[in-house]
Amino acid sequence: MPPEPSTERRPARAGNTAVQVRDALRDAILKGEYLPGERLVEAQLCVRMQTSRFNVRAALADLAAEGLVEVQRNRGAQVRKVSMAEAVEITEVRMVVEGLIAARAAELVDPDRATELDEIGVLMRRAVEAGEHRRYSDLNQRLHALVRQIAGHATADRIVETLRGQIVRHQYMLSLVPGRPETSLPQHERIIAAIRGRDPRAAEAAMREHISSVIEALRAIDYLGS
Repeated sequence: MPPEPSTERRPARAGNTAVQVRDALRDAILKGEYLPGERLVEAQLCVRMQTSRFNVRAALADLAAEGLVEVQRNRGAQVRKVSMAEAVEITEVRMVVEGLIAARAAELVDPDRATELDEIGVLMRRAVEAGEHRRYSDLNQRLHALVRQIAGHATADRIVETLRGQIVRHQYMLSLVPGRPETSLPQHERIIAAIRGRDPRAAEAAMREHISSVIEALRAIDYLGS
């Protein structure tokens, strides 16, 4: 009986299309299974994804267009490195787009979604009080995703997802900064209150204030590391 395959970097299902390969590889990059600068070897990806080299190349081209992968002639593909300066620029764009999303969410929120926002806010506060920073980070992502769902702005949602993917490593660094959850918690609570209050202007202002704080924190990390 042949040995069972390793579960490390587990391959997606056989018969993947190029789109399925792209989505699986994107997920692996965002989860940190491939690090910035790491080579993405086509032959290895074919084995992992159990698909053709044509599909792998198409997936890499799509991810290059999203800014997650860099493809160099005669050198192949690698996970793209994003400098801190570029991460700040990307976050500045996020500030504008997510401000728009928050305003739209305030216009469209319903009682059920308002309750869900409240529940996340309560869980975030409990996580901060318990010092559960990884839990807080997960809830942070859940809150921003819910706001995007409420807004239902497909174009803005795609833009934010692409931008977020490019700086996922920087966001992880930010989550480890001492005191960061305590700083961002009241900002998130103001976003929740404004959306629940159906106040688009206040929601946009609260979201922009929060992401402006993220920008300043990224700049501080860059300064301390220089």
